[in-house]
Amino acid sequence: MSIINSFLDTMASLASQSGFAGFLVDGGWKNIVMILISFVFMYLAIAKGFEPLLLLPISFGMLLTNLPYAEMYHPDFWNYKTVAGNDHYIDYGQILQKGGLLDILYMGVKLQIYPPLIFLGIGAMTDFGPLIASPKSFLMGAAAQGGIFFTFIGAALFGMSAAECGSIAIIGGADGPTSIYVSSRLLTSNSNIGVGTIALAAYTYMALVPIIQPPIMKALTTKKERSVVMGQLRPVSKVEKLIFPILVTIVISLMVPSAAPLVGMLMFGNLLKESGVCDRLVKTAQNELMNIITIFLGVTVGATTQADKIMNIQFAEVMALGVVAFSIGTACGVLLGKLMYVLSGHKINPLIGSAGVSAVPMAARISQKVGQQEVPTNYLLMHAMGPNVAGVIGSAVAAGVLLTIVR
Repeated sequence: MSIINSFLDTMASLASQSGFAGFLVDGGWKNIVMILISFVFMYLAIAKGFEPLLLLPISFGMLLTNLPYAEMYHPDFWNYKTVAGNDHYIDYGQILQKGGLLDILYMGVKLQIYPPLIFLGIGAMTDFGPLIASPKSFLMGAAAQGGIFFTFIGAALFGMSAAECGSIAIIGGADGPTSIYVSSRLLTSNSNIGVGTIALAAYTYMALVPIIQPPIMKALTTKKERSVVMGQLRPVSKVEKLIFPILVTIVISLMVPSAAPLVGMLMFGNLLKESGVCDRLVKTAQNELMNIITIFLGVTVGATTQADKIMNIQFAEVMALGVVAFSIGTACGVLLGKLMYVLSGHKINPLIGSAGVSAVPMAARISQKVGQQEVPTNYLLMHAMGPNVAGVIGSAVAAGVLLTIVR
């Protein structure tokens, strides 16, 4: 009988400590809902191809973090402490000793390591030739960041803190790593929204570029404007391509020091590419390093999407303000394109202004697609790539400005 009782007690103990029992405790139903939401994002990534390289790791991280008693991520470890007047202190020693796998990997987010390394890979894959050939593209890339600052004000009207306003506003740059970089630096454990919320919104709207942008572009332009056929860009010399990343790094880092980590790594990656003497480093940055960091970044950001950070009214506000930021950014780029259309004597197609958001190269492809609906032989892609890569730089600069203002 004692053996039977011992066996029954053991089974009861195992049952009470299982993840299934965790679903039955108070609030456990929220974990079930979050797991179902993770399945939806997995479906969108796999079946629909919505930003799969990051959305799939994020959604799986969401699954892992909402499994009861898995102990892979401990949100309490990331609570900010006040020590000697420093209210932004995290006990990394505790995390290293007691943290789970995702806690350890998440240190790369909180220490702002992963996003700059992603920018290194982006720089190694980017051709700034169209931007160098047409420097005025910088203006459209800058104008498209208008959505960030308009949304910052809009979020403030919702009663959000400055840190939350900055984290939401950066979604308008349509750049996932930049959104994660800014939110990880601004948001604390006391914030009503988390880094995962910002990342989900940013990558959701990046994936929806083909749906969101065309109606805005058509509404703000006439058929005549959309039909403009632009001339061929001038050739860009190797010397120009070598000077560009060095010059941009110096100028922007001096103007907005907070943008130096992102812009510096972006331009370093590009310099490796354009030098022509670092093929092994370029291939590593483009492939192995980029892929590894993408996995780490996605799954750890997904780990922050716990039920209490997602299932609230703030998540709905973030999603609503995110689409507003992205839409205003697109509109600002197109409107400046219209102005340049007039000033150039009708030689610039304003559609390329919409590519000023940082969704590379998808936004540039949308500019060409909408233009070809009017003139099938019109090839705007290379012209649109100028504002598009300028938008990458612009979003990094905007991030630096937000960090300077808020912090």
